[in-house]
Amino acid sequence: MAEKLGVYICGGCDIGANLDVDALAEFAQNGRHSSFVKVAKSNQVLCSPEGKAMIEADIAENELDGVVCCACSPRVKWDVFKFDGPTQVERVNLREFCVWSFEDDPKLPGQMEVIAKDYINMGIAKINGSNIPNPELPETVKAVMVMGGGFTGLNAALNAASLGYDVVLVEKEDKLGGKAAVFKASFPLAYPYDRNQETGVEGLIADVEGNGKIKVFKGTTVKAVEGAPGNYNVTLANGEAFEIGSIVLATGWVPGDAKYLEPLGYGKIKNVLTTREFELKAAEGSLGAQTVCFICDPGKFMEGVSYEAGAVCEPVEELPCDETAEGGEGEECETFVYPDKESAKHLAYSSELTSLVALKQANYVAEAGGMAYILYDHMMVPGINEQYYKAAQDNPAVMLSKADVVEVREEGGSVVVVAKNTLLGDRIEIAADLVVLPTAMVPTTAADPTINLVYRQGPAFPDLELFDGFADSNYICFPYETRRTGVYAAGAVRQPMGLGLSREDAAGATLKAIQCIESANHGVAVHPRSGDLSYPVFNFTRCTQCKRCTEECPFGALDDDEKGTPKPNPTRCRRCGTCMGACPERVISFDNYNIGQIGTTIKQVNVPDKIEEGGPRIIVLACENDAYPALDMAAMRGRKWNPYVRFIPVRCLGSVNAIWVADAMSKGVDGVMMLGCKYGDDYQCHFVKGSELCSRRKENIAESLGRLGVEPERVEQYELSIDEYDKVPGLIEDFVSNITTNFGPNPFKGY
Repeated sequence: MAEKLGVYICGGCDIGANLDVDALAEFAQNGRHSSFVKVAKSNQVLCSPEGKAMIEADIAENELDGVVCCACSPRVKWDVFKFDGPTQVERVNLREFCVWSFEDDPKLPGQMEVIAKDYINMGIAKINGSNIPNPELPETVKAVMVMGGGFTGLNAALNAASLGYDVVLVEKEDKLGGKAAVFKASFPLAYPYDRNQETGVEGLIADVEGNGKIKVFKGTTVKAVEGAPGNYNVTLANGEAFEIGSIVLATGWVPGDAKYLEPLGYGKIKNVLTTREFELKAAEGSLGAQTVCFICDPGKFMEGVSYEAGAVCEPVEELPCDETAEGGEGEECETFVYPDKESAKHLAYSSELTSLVALKQANYVAEAGGMAYILYDHMMVPGINEQYYKAAQDNPAVMLSKADVVEVREEGGSVVVVAKNTLLGDRIEIAADLVVLPTAMVPTTAADPTINLVYRQGPAFPDLELFDGFADSNYICFPYETRRTGVYAAGAVRQPMGLGLSREDAAGATLKAIQCIESANHGVAVHPRSGDLSYPVFNFTRCTQCKRCTEECPFGALDDDEKGTPKPNPTRCRRCGTCMGACPERVISFDNYNIGQIGTTIKQVNVPDKIEEGGPRIIVLACENDAYPALDMAAMRGRKWNPYVRFIPVRCLGSVNAIWVADAMSKGVDGVMMLGCKYGDDYQCHFVKGSELCSRRKENIAESLGRLGVEPERVEQYELSIDEYDKVPGLIEDFVSNITTNFGPNPFKGY
């Protein structure tokens, strides 16, 4: 615990213009925490070199083990308010949470000083309940396993080896290179970005096989991955075993089921191919076609294309015409919706590549002396690829047009493509030797989600169906991350991408894998609390083996024994505190973030015995990843909010324990707001499911409050993304108004 504290009040950034900083320093020195506060001072600009030097001198002279800096948001100047040695730092946000956001209440003036004093007391209590973490420092294995020997995996292996790490490359096929090995060419990978280029995969294979730091296993798969980041034990299907520190998952993609292309003639008309099949023919030099039509967006055809009057629907799998159609089954109608939308979902994800692959393969046709037609709904060529698109526009052997394809039929030895709303007119027909349809890129983790982790939570990533099989969540703010610490996805297993982006992905995922090893070696967390030395501490003597912590951990950091007792894996943990929030016995804590510490912080809030004498009090538990930054940005933009709220940052709403709400209510707090990230299909939570878990637990909190005679509506959870700062004042005002108007004072007020 920090028991020799220095408290420093900054006068800059409008704080000194609105508050008596000298009086606040005296308040800290002589207030309820006077036994802990050894030094209390104000300074005109605390973050100045002179201000920091003053603090450093006080630390040395008074042997301070804690410093409370009452100034701006802890999200800024963090590098300034950092001191050498065993001195903990707590930041009290008087700028954004007080002077910049203060909205006066004329009925109860003088609230700004009350707010400032509450936050100072809260900051002192919080640091007093904090200890310096003392993590274990395991010996780590400085080796990276790359799963997949395709283009991405080859680049990842070479990247890791170039940085001095040993590499184990595992490829299930008998040869390296993956899909890229059979490509005729790639769309642009380098300057001048206007023509097809060689993939370079042969050179990558040679470099990998000739690198002494890379051990290659071909024709085998990973049978089991045991342990934790920094110390994994891997067993291959061929019986080989070795130790590694982290994993780059680069297993790539497989072609999607082409049955959804049947309405465009695939499987029925001989010369209707997929881009995957066309690529193989081109690589073999067996195109044999003079006119080729590429259809880029079959999804629009399938999901509701306008037919001419008189067309007859042909329902599939006994599904009738779309409800909006004018006719019924087998009758004349305007619209037919192909029902198998689910199987086409990966094609939609691949839409950017659909455009680029069509341009690439059209160049094959042009180079062979043929004529290529590209029909598209959206031509997607982001960034420098615009040069590639312009080159195709200038090529007389390539014709591009926006179009709605309405029919593909066989006629007189040709394949006829009928399109409407084209740039060439209302309706055209193109007679082609070949028609080429896109290939959906399905991640290998959709076909087989397991990577054979020996974890309590199972061998695979959780909830893959939410992301249609991709190895990580693209809603999370961190690329390459998966829900299993130490495993980093790269390439098309993460999202559809071409060789250029796969090369970049390989570099990014490799750096993440190396960062993970080095973080484990130093006992610190990886993303999003990078560098955090804390780790949950368990009081096993009180553990009831309820398994809530092991079940609710988003990252598989906890296994359990045969009795259900948690078995911690420190290097898997991301320090979110979800286990702490889950534990009904409150046996889980962090040295610098624990149940008692936040409970005591809540109790520092001055709660008037009567609302009419000092206003209501609302505690806001704000997620540090989205809600807290949104609050900061609202204040920076001049937004004001109700003066009766007090904010307490939490690592994640998943870490919120029910006892904190009980502490607030027993003190007479009139309401508790929990501000967290969005959850559901479009979740934003940095810790995956913290907000969702908090929402579930709120039902239990409501039952407990009901038994106490306290209205459950006094506790509400709100979702807030980081860019919704404009919503903050309204959310707060509506909640406060609802409490004061509909429920009145907390019945425990004054006790």
